Amino acid sequence: MTIKPHIIIIGPAYPYRGGIASFIHRLGEEYHSQGYSVEIVTFTYQYPGLLFPGTSQFNSGPNPTAVPIRRMIHSLNPFSWIRAGRYVRKQQPHRVLFNFWLPFFGFCFGIISRLAKNPRTQVTGLMHNFIPHEPRPFDRIFTKFFTKSVDNFVVMSQSVKKQMEDFRPNQKIVFNPHPIYDNYGEPVNRNTACEQLGLDPDYRYILFFGFIRKYKGLDLAIQSMNDPYFANNKIRLLIAGEYYDHPDIYKRLIQSLHQQNTIIEKTEFIPDDKVKYYFCASDLVLQPYRNATQSGISQLAIYFEKPMVVTNVGGLQEIIGNSKGGFVVQSRPQAIRMAVIQYFDQNLGAKFTRHIRSIKPLFTWSNLVNCIESI
Repeated sequence: MTIKPHIIIIGPAYPYRGGIASFIHRLGEEYHSQGYSVEIVTFTYQYPGLLFPGTSQFNSGPNPTAVPIRRMIHSLNPFSWIRAGRYVRKQQPHRVLFNFWLPFFGFCFGIISRLAKNPRTQVTGLMHNFIPHEPRPFDRIFTKFFTKSVDNFVVMSQSVKKQMEDFRPNQKIVFNPHPIYDNYGEPVNRNTACEQLGLDPDYRYILFFGFIRKYKGLDLAIQSMNDPYFANNKIRLLIAGEYYDHPDIYKRLIQSLHQQNTIIEKTEFIPDDKVKYYFCASDLVLQPYRNATQSGISQLAIYFEKPMVVTNVGGLQEIIGNSKGGFVVQSRPQAIRMAVIQYFDQNLGAKFTRHIRSIKPLFTWSNLVNCIESI
């Protein structure tokens, strides 16, 4: 009888919500489909309120994965780190995958990693971010503590790879692009999506999707709409996502620019079963970030075959290529506006969509698993 290699994935998972939880669920399912034994070790307590500005950390819907999930880690309780580390060591897995995105977890993950080590186990860091979008004191100390405990790393953008090579020059760092999110349901036709969201199908929509934080540049998107072109051509900005920043900043900006008729706000948490409607109703996805590594929003856009306008920061520009699957522009309202107008004026949707279709095979979960296991 052949014993399946055992994988333990560590990071946020159900009942926690968010992009990294979705990433871990999907990665676990891919490992399982390839014949591995896999389990997820997640939190009993994740963020203190100071670090979580949203309304809730929890997913109120059903568990989206059949992969076993063990809730063991209290981010502020070192005794839970010790228990989790000992548990992982006892399982003697083939590989432990730590999902790292915030230095706050560096000390916690570093302790678990050190306790989990044994001769049979490789410890791999999946680096969603390296330098955080919104830096805080002690970031470098916590990050260094974690990275010194890890055998090798997988990054999903070349910008993160460069940051890590500068910080940890002698460690094994492998690049594989972020897979597309294919776990949010099959695409639906545009009229069905508009009906589900209560949108007028006679309008065209530019989608800003995801948690709203300063670094994501929603204010730049709002300012870019300050042109009569959009009202005259029945084009609207659709904002879909929960505020993790002060809503009044953006609401005052919309009012001051008299844009109430060109902007639609759906500013609440978007549950998984609604995500497809926002992408399928939209003509263009806008990511006006001030800084970034890679973005799960790009991978959603690729899955739903939606062209993008992204800013030339981090790994965003690596995905689509300028004038191929969309436009890459500077983080300025005028540059964003010119790209969006060019997209609609020149009817570039079909051209950009063909390119996106052609690159979809590059962004598979099997590619990521094969990359990890080749280390």
